[in-house]
This record gives sequence, structure tokens and C-alpha cells, in this order.
Amino acid sequence: MATEKPVTPTEEQLEILEFNFCKVNKYPDPTTLCLIAAETGLSEEQTQKWFKQRLAEWRKSEGLPSECGSVRD
Repeated sequence: MATEKPVTPTEEQLEILEFNFCKVNKYPDPTTLCLIAAETGLSEEQTQKWFKQRLAEWRKSEGLPSECGSVRD
């Protein structure tokens, strides 16, 4: 199975990704992810990976764990 080479989004692609992350939805469903990928010209996998990394950054900046998990007492 071939692995995808890391791609650095262009400034225009980043603007689209950031807009969708900040203004639309931090947790896009598969259909929305597909639409964002089509709009940016990135693959769905690249778009999903970007959202996952960006969400981890956002959670860290908010003082939250980088991964969602259940609350355990």
C-alpha cells in the first residue's frame, strides 16, 4: 500500500481550511470533508489529516487534551 507524500497547503488552501475550521465546523462530517477537499484541491485524506492536526492545536491552545476521550473519575 502506497503512502501519501506530505503536502503543504498553499496560502489559498490554508485560507479555505482555516475558514471552514473557524467559521463552519471544527468536526466536519464526511460529506463536508469531501466538499472542502474538492474546493481546496487536496485529497480527502490530506484534508482530514489537516483538520485532525488543527483540532489538536486548537485543543492545546484552549488548555484541553489534544485527543478527545471520555471523562473518567
